[in-house]
Amino acid sequence: MKIASAASAFPKHYYTQKVLLERLQDFWGDRLKNPLLLARLHRNVTVDGRYLAIPAEEYVDIKTWGQANDIWIKVAQELGEQALCRALQNAGVNPEDLGCLLFTTVTGVASPSIDGMLINRMGLPANIRRTPIFGLGCVAGAAGIARASDYVRAYPKQAAALVSVELCSLTLQREDLSVANLISSGLFADGSAAVIVTGDELESSRPENSGPSILATRSVFYPDTEEMMGWNISERGFRIILSTEVPTLIRKNLGRDVDAFLADNGHQRSDLKSFVLHTGGPKVLDASADALGLHNGELDASWDCLRKVGNLSSASVLCVLEDVMKNRRPEPGTLGLLAAMGPGFCSELVLLQW
Repeated sequence: MKIASAASAFPKHYYTQKVLLERLQDFWGDRLKNPLLLARLHRNVTVDGRYLAIPAEEYVDIKTWGQANDIWIKVAQELGEQALCRALQNAGVNPEDLGCLLFTTVTGVASPSIDGMLINRMGLPANIRRTPIFGLGCVAGAAGIARASDYVRAYPKQAAALVSVELCSLTLQREDLSVANLISSGLFADGSAAVIVTGDELESSRPENSGPSILATRSVFYPDTEEMMGWNISERGFRIILSTEVPTLIRKNLGRDVDAFLADNGHQRSDLKSFVLHTGGPKVLDASADALGLHNGELDASWDCLRKVGNLSSASVLCVLEDVMKNRRPEPGTLGLLAAMGPGFCSELVLLQW
């Protein structure tokens, strides 16, 4: 099993963090009792700028969740198609070789789901196996790769595609002035990414561009941590749940779980030389670095992705993967870890060999 390619796609509306801060201060107006707090929170997330699904000035016209979700459906199809087309082209895989299409999001809903719409838009095989995934949030990029690898293990002559679209800006709650929502207004952003995973018996037309082999995967669920992260869903849409205890949970569990995962596959942490981790935010990345003992630039790809485009939820780890494959490719034979954590609370670990 091999990750044949990873590709991202973004809306055309890009704004610096400074401009977005000014827009949000206008958006909340007199409701925002402490504008300096918002500015400090935006500065602390270390994001330089972000893409938005629609022009910034149009968000004031969104009055209902239904309006926001209609925009989500439209833009999700556009970005999902762009990302998947690029991933297929980069992998040298023909659409007819796709046996499975997984779609993940946590920022909008549709039925039929976006994966079904992509089949129509792109003329994908009519017998393709569809699996829409909702609710995994930030962890879904890593989980989707793991589920794609499960599929091609069973069908080694086929390829599986994972498409993630997250339009976090469309979940912004004007009535919610909690610190969690203020942080998310500066941290989360919009974008899409796709990954192609190929079976052992499928020949790519571009083997020289192929990525790492998937050696093993693991899911870890942490009982009774539902309050850590997720949504409160009401007629107003998605209201963020974001506990300050997430970094503590990561420091407590991630290192132990990675060590156990590696030991079960005949390795130890010192064998890992490449890391593809979900961007999270500064506190999440710092906690991950502490948990894994990574303080010598091993997470630079994740930090750079956070700085350039913000936290893209499930798409973030896929964008980090794309950057590593294009610009930071390890030496052949290098062992690596791809990992993310998210609502549940849970983690997904993928052992790679480049």
